[in-house]
Amino acid sequence: MTAISFLGATGTVTGSKYLLEADGKKFLIDCGLFQGLKELRLRNWNDFPLDPTSIDAVILTHAHIDHTGYLPKLVQMGFHGNVYATTATADLCAIMLPDSAHLQEEDARYANKKQFSKHSPALPLYSIDDAQKALDLFQPLPYGKVVELTPTVTLTYRDAGHILGSAFVDIRVKNGDGERRILFSGDLGRPAQPILRDPHTVFGTDYLILESTYGDRLHGQENKKRDLARVINESIERGGVLVVPSFAVGRTQELLFTIRELEAEKEIPELPIYVDSPMAINATGVFMKNSQDHDLESKVAQLKGIDILKTANLHFTRSADQSKALNSIKNRAIIISASGMVTGGRILHHLFNRLPDPKNTVLFIGYQAVGTRGRTILEGAKTVKIHGQPIPVHAFIEQLSGFSAHADYNEILAWLSNFNEAPKKIFIVHGESGQSRALGERIRSTFNWDTVIPEYLERFELNSPHNVI
Repeated sequence: MTAISFLGATGTVTGSKYLLEADGKKFLIDCGLFQGLKELRLRNWNDFPLDPTSIDAVILTHAHIDHTGYLPKLVQMGFHGNVYATTATADLCAIMLPDSAHLQEEDARYANKKQFSKHSPALPLYSIDDAQKALDLFQPLPYGKVVELTPTVTLTYRDAGHILGSAFVDIRVKNGDGERRILFSGDLGRPAQPILRDPHTVFGTDYLILESTYGDRLHGQENKKRDLARVINESIERGGVLVVPSFAVGRTQELLFTIRELEAEKEIPELPIYVDSPMAINATGVFMKNSQDHDLESKVAQLKGIDILKTANLHFTRSADQSKALNSIKNRAIIISASGMVTGGRILHHLFNRLPDPKNTVLFIGYQAVGTRGRTILEGAKTVKIHGQPIPVHAFIEQLSGFSAHADYNEILAWLSNFNEAPKKIFIVHGESGQSRALGERIRSTFNWDTVIPEYLERFELNSPHNVI
């Protein structure tokens, strides 16, 4: 019997967790934190839906915290099996998981110091020690290698083109009546993006678990380089500082790549750029270490001696004192800081100080989930709560969608068009309800394929395309 249960990323873009049961074993594909709305975040603290010790292995699609950030908690509760990931994902998790634990410990200490938590004392979800124990379980794999999970179940990673190390999880299950192919998209990347290769072309699968973050929208035909140049130049004219909440892994590196190109093309002046996120700084090192996963253009540039991620006046601020010193900068500078959805980290302190001043600019370059501060600011809130205080929003707010690392619905449909046969069923996940419904309707109208939007904790048997249990 082969079955899949949806333990996260249903009706939301966070908390990705899918339990695959095959050949008498249990495999958890992704192990992400819920983020955003309080009712979602509380799931991180709820009892896990099954005994973590019963899980035989965790298989990660990529390193983002909404796909990996629950892993230390799972280990804390007794999981001790292998954690499979691509080589670059393992390298990124080695900095992201301890950083996630550190942020939670710091947020708990700050909440206790300022006494704005409803819990006394406020506690982190897990510790740095839990994160290290999780890292000890990692088994890095290259793209394309076939690994036997059991005598009848194999795993192969395919490049998803989303961030460095991102992968489709290609599972094959051999049964007496043949082989069942199960493909987890993770987060599907976009073609022709800087640094990364295009998503791997897939020609078919029996069951597809497909993300739908941008299932109801298009990224448009905007020229992201031109638009970024406009935002930077207008920020200079406005007389303040440009603050960019950015995901530490992927988005920060692409932003540095693009700013370097704009400087070389004389489209913007050479401003001081401050990357104020230890995790983003370390992730930038991982990007350069794993050049085997870069696209051809980036490899050619590096052969010419170009440091593809180094702007003319780049500063890495690692220490807390260096971060606080940025408060004294009043104009002609760019501060890039995590987290991308303003859910924690140093970006909170920068927005605390910068949002009240109309000379400053805040630029969002990534998806903002419902319930996050980033979404609240984008939707035009006059104030936003940071560290328990209402902060007025007077800064100029900008958003560029061209930097998204997620395929939009046209790009998803184009990727699906390579399939040489219809999947038995497509499970649409990792999207808010409207996004998932819209993508399902487009797939049905375009291909006449069977789609379903699973509910939280819903379980499906994969022996038959219509057997829901």
